[in-house]
Amino acid sequence: MRPRSLGPKENYRLSIASSPLTIEAIEERIAPLREQLASHPVYAAMQSIEDVRLFMQSHVYAVWDFMSLLKALQRGLTSVDVPWVPSKFPASRRFVNEIVLGEESDEFRGEPLSHFEIYLRAMDDVSADASVMRGVLKALASGSTWNQAMQPAPQTARIFVGETFRVIEEGSLAAQAAAFTFGREDVIPDLFRGFIRELNQELTGTLNTFIWYLERHIEVDGEDHGPLSLRMVADLCGDDPALWEEAARAAEAAMRARIALWDGILAEVKARR
Repeated sequence: MRPRSLGPKENYRLSIASSPLTIEAIEERIAPLREQLASHPVYAAMQSIEDVRLFMQSHVYAVWDFMSLLKALQRGLTSVDVPWVPSKFPASRRFVNEIVLGEESDEFRGEPLSHFEIYLRAMDDVSADASVMRGVLKALASGSTWNQAMQPAPQTARIFVGETFRVIEEGSLAAQAAAFTFGREDVIPDLFRGFIRELNQELTGTLNTFIWYLERHIEVDGEDHGPLSLRMVADLCGDDPALWEEAARAAEAAMRARIALWDGILAEVKARR
């Protein structure tokens, strides 16, 4: 069952109209970066299942560290200590718990799974190499730091994850929320999804799980997680211009990091050919 949406975008945009800066101002500021992502040549470069495997082998790190960013927000906005005390952001703690429910425990073919675990299954279905990602998880479970665990990963993935953990370790809650909201929103174009669907038909359903993942994120980002995340950014920034500016810079940095990750995948695809 999907987390219950708290309302359409129009409702929460009205609620933040009095802020010194607005969600709309951040969206306008990052619009060129969003366009750069949406039109990135990596999508058109996908021509075969081998290309898709390369894409997934790097993209999986963005799927994984997305959860670390989300958990940082949950830790900061809710009380996870014992004895429990209520946090000072009642609206945002509700938002983040709603988002966590869907991202960490979605329903996939009758089974509760995180989107990351579903992505790993999609990689297995197409014989993409998930061994390095699983090695990262094993190293983390054994006590390694994220930086130590990431050493075997592709360089572009290490740089991308490094930016995520920079904002986790150094940024305010508002910056973390902005990186989560604007840096991770779905910008994968119809061109790419159409190619995946056509390739799936040729491969008699091998990409079914990957298609489920792509379409599920479009669904939840539009109906649930996107609106909730935007409200969270506005709640955490409040009337503080410095926090709004920090949030805007975090959004820009997160989007530039995603562009750099896409650049790295594109270089791998070209090098393989």
